[in-house]
Amino acid sequence: MLAKIRNFRATTLHWLLGLPRAKKRAIQIAADVIILCGCFLVSMFLRLDSLSLALSVEPWLAFIVTLPITLALFIRLGLYRAVVRYISARAFRVIAIGVFCPVLIMLVAAQMLGLWLPRSVPFIYAMVAFLAVGAVRFSMRTIYRVVDSSTRTKVLIYGAGESGRQLFHSLHHSSQYQPVGFIDDNPLLRRAVIGGLSVYGKNDIIDLVSALGAETVLLAMPRITRAQRAELMEFLEPLPVTVQTIPSMLDLISGTADVDDIRAVSIEDILGRDPVPPHRELMNANIKGRTVFVSGAGGSIGSELCRQIIDNGPARLLLFEHSEFALYLIEQELRKKAETSGVDLIPVVGSVRDGERLKWLLGKFAVDTVYHAAAYKHVPMVEQNMIEGVRNNIFGTKALADASVHAGVKSFILISTDKAVRPTNLMGASKRMAELICQAHARTGAGTLFSMVRFGNVLGSSGSVIPLFSKQIETGGPVTVTHPEITRYFMTIPEAAQLVIQTGGLAKGGDVFLLDMGAPVRIADLAARMIRLSGKTPVTGRDAKQGEIAIEFTELRPGEKLYEELFIGATAQATKHPRILTLREDSLSPEDLSLHIEVMAAACEMNDLEALRRAMRDAPTLYDPNSEVVDRTGSILAQRSHVA
Repeated sequence: MLAKIRNFRATTLHWLLGLPRAKKRAIQIAADVIILCGCFLVSMFLRLDSLSLALSVEPWLAFIVTLPITLALFIRLGLYRAVVRYISARAFRVIAIGVFCPVLIMLVAAQMLGLWLPRSVPFIYAMVAFLAVGAVRFSMRTIYRVVDSSTRTKVLIYGAGESGRQLFHSLHHSSQYQPVGFIDDNPLLRRAVIGGLSVYGKNDIIDLVSALGAETVLLAMPRITRAQRAELMEFLEPLPVTVQTIPSMLDLISGTADVDDIRAVSIEDILGRDPVPPHRELMNANIKGRTVFVSGAGGSIGSELCRQIIDNGPARLLLFEHSEFALYLIEQELRKKAETSGVDLIPVVGSVRDGERLKWLLGKFAVDTVYHAAAYKHVPMVEQNMIEGVRNNIFGTKALADASVHAGVKSFILISTDKAVRPTNLMGASKRMAELICQAHARTGAGTLFSMVRFGNVLGSSGSVIPLFSKQIETGGPVTVTHPEITRYFMTIPEAAQLVIQTGGLAKGGDVFLLDMGAPVRIADLAARMIRLSGKTPVTGRDAKQGEIAIEFTELRPGEKLYEELFIGATAQATKHPRILTLREDSLSPEDLSLHIEVMAAACEMNDLEALRRAMRDAPTLYDPNSEVVDRTGSILAQRSHVA
């Protein structure tokens, strides 16, 4: 029976809320007429203690004179424009004016018309009407919130500071979230009450989730560091709740987000670390006042390089991209900023394999600095399209490097990858050959300063597992991982781009720079953490019950390694930047390089995949597609500790 009553009440309420605004106002006016008549009847009865006297005609004539005036005041003061479910205490002022002002008119009308009306009745009526009209509206608001709370997600707000309070007030009228309590690490705030909700400690959260029925934890601490956020994520992971957050303080200050812009916890919150402030002289070294050329400008790394380059005051920025659509997007994004800062922004569609056009472009615009980010990077895709991978990654790099020397470019920075170290796939081998090309050019003593930057996966790139995991979790799984022990290095795209730019200021010629990626991450653990932070439970295998998402292990893809490395045998050395290392590795002379390039070119021309594989193995890339993958983590850590 109670369930039927609740359903009827909810159905009626939602029917009323769904009516057109004009009909809602008509219903409110009709309801007020009935309420005010009832209030006058009650006031007469309270004064005279007799129902027959309360129904006397003369007092009612005086009341009827003032009723339209009351309604007119309500309309004029905007009482009927206010949405009942969001009505505030300001409505009491409007109601007070609407009922107390007509009281004087009622007394005057009674005297002028010679009507019998006890003098205290109008004042009793005003008090009763004030309470009744206000009570009905706030009761309707309360009923709506009680009924609506059954459909809203109950949330705990983590952070009872200014941001948490703002978030609470933003959610107070939300149709999606219902705050049920605050959590804060500050002991001085324990047991405080904010907006009727208590503030609890961090250790109380486990009991609160079940006691208050909380389904989501909203993080309202934009000022904490990324490391602190990652630590908090680890604490919240085991709880059966979804974790969401508000934007960072940087986004709030810049105006790109509001405190009530709630989003899912990003992978940066799980894996991210606090960035090291950039060295301004390194950021400006190859950019400020110069003409800069970025190949692959529409890609994940290339586009972020362009965003940061344009903030460092180049005279001209050439966006070079093979994909017309990707070029359009980044050009549109940067156009306004370029116009504001006086940067000459030039979008160019083209291929890095077109050497003659590259020579013309670099020479015509007198390019000072080249960032070469254009490459095919998706391992399985390059493995299935070896010839195009080699042509783009190897011959494209050679064409751009040759054009840079020809045009007198001052600095050439190659964006490489950790997969170039002892590669088991053609993508990694092709990037190692690209490094050898730059090293060979550096040995010639030409005027162009060549350097290479080697790093691992970036969070949010088009080929990353992170977007794939997110989509799989949204659809209920399963989440697919290639191997239980596979690990990868990760860093954010903005941090990677910022460090890449700073390596240019450290280059002396032929340098291989390594970006400190932190500790490697086990992909299966990453998948489990993402599942837990979505409020689900990770399980291994195909069968997942309600509230669970399965993690399925498939198999290593062609050319895929369990563990990635960052350097080949040599010992890395520290630089003036704490997250940039450098090393010297064996390289080829330009003559020896040409011999290997010719063999590869001939294999591509003949579409001979086996000959291409042999050529890649014969080159000093250490390419071994049939090698057994071994755990080299120990040697990596030993070398890293040596650097420290």
